[in-house]
Amino acid sequence: MMILYKGELYENHQQKDLILKLRMDCYETLGKEESLKLSEVVEACDKLIQNVKSGMYDDLILPLLEEFDIPYDYFQNHLPMFEKPSLMKKIDFELGKEYCQISDLDDFNVRGRYPLGILFHIAAGNVDALPAYSVIEGLLVGNINILKLPSGDRGVSVKLLSELIKIEPKIKSYVYVFDVPSTETETLKMFADIADAIVVWGGDIAIKAARSMASVNTKIIEWGHKLSFAYATLDVDDEALEGLATHMCMSNQVLCSSAQGIFVDTNSREELDKFAERFFKIFVRVNKTHKPIPFGMMSKNALQLYYEKLESSRSEKKIWKKDGISVMTSNDSDLELSMMFRSIWIKMLPKEKIVQQLKPHKSHLQTVGLLSSKENLEELKKILIKTGVTRITYGKDMSRIIVGESHDGMYPLRLYSRIVETPK
Repeated sequence: MMILYKGELYENHQQKDLILKLRMDCYETLGKEESLKLSEVVEACDKLIQNVKSGMYDDLILPLLEEFDIPYDYFQNHLPMFEKPSLMKKIDFELGKEYCQISDLDDFNVRGRYPLGILFHIAAGNVDALPAYSVIEGLLVGNINILKLPSGDRGVSVKLLSELIKIEPKIKSYVYVFDVPSTETETLKMFADIADAIVVWGGDIAIKAARSMASVNTKIIEWGHKLSFAYATLDVDDEALEGLATHMCMSNQVLCSSAQGIFVDTNSREELDKFAERFFKIFVRVNKTHKPIPFGMMSKNALQLYYEKLESSRSEKKIWKKDGISVMTSNDSDLELSMMFRSIWIKMLPKEKIVQQLKPHKSHLQTVGLLSSKENLEELKKILIKTGVTRITYGKDMSRIIVGESHDGMYPLRLYSRIVETPK
């Protein structure tokens, strides 16, 4: 694994010496009169994406798309997110058009927007380019960025960020990438002490670890793992169910926006099982159009399903399985993580019980894929919003990305910057 320090690539064994001088190098950059300009970052990102679109990095990207069964068209459709028009739209949405010089407080005092200073990113490993994306968001508002790579990183983030620096060398003093394991707590605490804020991506354990290493004067910005699900009424059409099945096959349910299962607006177990059987037939058909599930994950799920089958006389769970995928119904209405990799749960949840059942999960809720006739959409949206969800889509769109949308109900660029008030 290579690391990146001030635009240069180093071997992993060299990072100890580099870490010792990190604080002074960051402070030296902060002390410079000329800061990194937003326009410079935007232009560099735009050029990088044009290089990606031209196939310059296909040797790195195509194997990942193949491994994770991501269609090339789907990948191409997301590239414009990093082009200049999209980045400027994101900035306008999150910060406003006059993002640096905000309107004056009064006749004697002005306000300005400035970077927090130094961000320490603790990235999750469920999306290979996510660490680079997190750093780019930090760069857009002028922050210095220290990135801890997730375990199992395949080098995509280091490659993209090093190429970004080649395009715009001014960025080199604003990006530091290290491959430090989570067990090296003293090093991580040092990163946290240098930083104005820790940007942590991950589950509850990762967030607790970040809080434990942060001093009282270091801000914590949490992008925790979230749970997403679909909610269906019995009158939903097959086209909508097929869209959800496609989403589950494409994402393998590993993203925060992936549906872990389907809640159905019913309190009848008989109706629930009929719905599950109907969805399973569609699921099997859609699954055949996608790359097979990795053998290791299929084996793990098969063992779990075997156990569930043995316990079914007691648990009253019912299982449909074929070609490595499965659907399981039960009598409970608990929101939980699925086995993932196209093994889902389907549970009863009448609409009048949605709030009381889901509100306790408020900090873990993200996307709901609605599967309903138009007549029920508005009522269901109003109820689901009250639970704490931050995103409602149609089933097929649960992992779509739209320029300007929030992340878990918040705008990152606002969190990565601060308002400073000064006299005229």
